[in-house]
Amino acid sequence: MEVKAKLRFARVGAQKARLVADLVRNKNVNDALKILATTHKKSAVMVKKLIESAVANAVQGQTVDPDSLFVKSISVDAGPVMKRYVPKAQGRASEVRKKTSHINLILDER
Repeated sequence: MEVKAKLRFARVGAQKARLVADLVRNKNVNDALKILATTHKKSAVMVKKLIESAVANAVQGQTVDPDSLFVKSISVDAGPVMKRYVPKAQGRASEVRKKTSHINLILDER
């Protein structure tokens, strides 16, 4: 039985989040959480919380054994870019692009 969870508008670039998503794809949930606990990246914390949320949804909604779940699919898409401006020398302004991403997760039973 598939369980879905989404994290939208995460304040991390999509390319950086994909590096972490590749670590846990097709892994058992317990193994994925262990990997994410030892990964020192900003998006690792976000993906870990997303997996924990999906497991909680699966357990509460149906009678699913959380130990039998695995990460069937995880995808990271680019979200909207927030544009800010910073003052620079001689009256100029420089653009700062604050990237966001959408993380989609699907868990399934083995």
